[in-house]
Formats: sequence, structure tokens, C-alpha cells
Amino acid sequence: MPTTQTPARTGLIRSLARGFIGRCPHCGEGKLFGRFLKVRPHCEACGLELHHHRADDLPPYVVIFIVAHIVGYLILETESAYEVPLWVEMGVWPVFTLVLALGLLQPVKGAVVGLQYALGMHGFAALPQARPAPGREETRLAPAGPGGPASRT
Repeated sequence: MPTTQTPARTGLIRSLARGFIGRCPHCGEGKLFGRFLKVRPHCEACGLELHHHRADDLPPYVVIFIVAHIVGYLILETESAYEVPLWVEMGVWPVFTLVLALGLLQPVKGAVVGLQYALGMHGFAALPQARPAPGREETRLAPAGPGGPASRT
């Protein structure tokens, strides 16, 4: 039975990028998330087990770090260059901060899962097994030959 070659472990940058866009860090085809922040138990495309990831606290810390630097810089520039009323700033900056944080949380968590995969951490040491290439014996519409399932009546 012919089998397809299992590709070697994906490199660090490619794994991070695939996780960032919400795809499987191994194959890049299957979806990484089932819900907003819920990682799927396994990839439906390549079979990589994803349930053992440990992306618990790092993604929020990274998001807070990024958002605080962006929003802090923009507030500083706005205060020093423009005369904006306080009520406008109190309405704009919290909303902007919330939208930016929620927009970055899932991509950053996907990148952390991709990082763990690329480094072989937390159960990612084993790669998925190669799936057999579809052959004549695996298709349902192929006629049964001698000794096939249909001839055993």
C-alpha cells in the first residue's frame, strides 16, 4: 500500500505565521480554532493532535504588551500635538484599546501554539503519521476484484 511522505517538522517562522492566521502549524490547511479561543483537539487535514498545547497565560501578556505600547504612543502623540476634549478621549481610547486587544488575542494565541509546535514542546514532539495515498482498494466505487469485500458472499 503506497503511503505519502510525512513532511518534516515545519520551521519556526512558518509555524508562527500559520498559527497567526489560524491554520494548523504542521500542514497549514486545517483550522486551528473551533471557537474564538478554543483550539481544536486535532487537525482535520493532517491529524496533528493539538489538544495538549499550553497556550494559557502567554498570549494575553503579549497582547497587553503590544496594545499598551501602541495605545500609549498614540495617546502621547495626541496629547502633545492636538487639543482634544477630555470627553472625546475618554470615549475613543477605551474602545480602541478593547477592539485592538480582542483583534489580536486569537492570532497571538495561534502563534504561541505554532511556537510550541515548532519547538516540540508540550506533546508536539511526535508528528502525525503518514496517511495512505488513496488507491483502488480505498475507493467505494471501485469494482471488487478477486478476494475483495464484495466477493466474500
